[in-house]
Amino acid sequence: MNNAMNNAIVQVRGAVKTFAGVATAVDHVSLDIFEGEFFALLGPSGCGKTTFMRMLAGLEIPDRGEILIDGRDMTGVPPNRRPVNMVFQSYAVFPHMSVLANIAYGLKVTGVGAADIRRRVDEALQLVQLGGLEQRMPAQLSGGQLQRVALARALVKRPRVLLLDEPLSALDAKLREAMQLELVKLQHAVGITFIIVTHDQQEALSMADRIAVMEKGKVRQVAPPAELYEYPRSYFVADFIGKMNLFHGRASGDGAVAVEQLGEIKIPGNSSAGRVGIAVRPEKVKLFRDAPRPGFTAFKSTVDNIAYHGSESYVFATTESGAAIAATVQNESRDSKLPAVGDSIWCGWRAEDTLVLEE
Repeated sequence: MNNAMNNAIVQVRGAVKTFAGVATAVDHVSLDIFEGEFFALLGPSGCGKTTFMRMLAGLEIPDRGEILIDGRDMTGVPPNRRPVNMVFQSYAVFPHMSVLANIAYGLKVTGVGAADIRRRVDEALQLVQLGGLEQRMPAQLSGGQLQRVALARALVKRPRVLLLDEPLSALDAKLREAMQLELVKLQHAVGITFIIVTHDQQEALSMADRIAVMEKGKVRQVAPPAELYEYPRSYFVADFIGKMNLFHGRASGDGAVAVEQLGEIKIPGNSSAGRVGIAVRPEKVKLFRDAPRPGFTAFKSTVDNIAYHGSESYVFATTESGAAIAATVQNESRDSKLPAVGDSIWCGWRAEDTLVLEE
């Protein structure tokens, strides 16, 4: 995270939003988002992340709770008076206006002078790499260029916070990946707070300084990407972020867990007695022809399937007790040797790579 990020520009305390006939969309959410931070709201469809974003924008009013932006209570402040701007999933670019007119629109309606408008529009065009295209109409632009127009139109008003609601979802996979890098570079260039809503975990992991994972209206964990990936705190977060081998178990409180279909395993440190989740990332699972040395949690298994993904392969195996385990194997050379379907192998991982999760 940027060292300059030490002041909370967005402060949310106990925010609640309920819609008639549905479960609570945002359920007592409290969090701080810092100045100059690239922050992601991540979760499955219907988890409340877009409703939360719309409350920041003033498009939804919380039933309870408090929202402060740049130190100011947003209660009763309409969207056009908030120090934020929002880029929608559909871009909402005016089809009958040129690129220049689209970007200038927000400044015109607020009474900015013509000379200042042109200077600020030119700056925004350069920021989003659209210089020379200002007279084109939206129908003449690619998806990536339309996305840049929407970004420039939002940035030209110099908001304190830029809100991005699934801004890359309409792009094809290769362009989407390129635009992820461009958005991060743009955020660093302008230095303002970006808050992005996405259901794409890889998008959030690759772009954000911190991520809030939401489920059923609640924030389950807020952490930097690496911490969220390596140290998920709950079964839900572990299951949602990346690929994971997940099991249910009961901790005895003395450094051991009785795991369903695996038996008793040792865990790092001690855990409170009771129901827990046990997890290990597939890339932490190693494959052995013979029983591995002490220090590994290992199980004799049979290979069921192998999925080739170019740079890596996924090996799916079943233990003698019937538990399914997946391992990621890097294809480090053209003749990387993998076991064959039906082979008898050992699947194991270091005890310190075992995650103990809240159920």
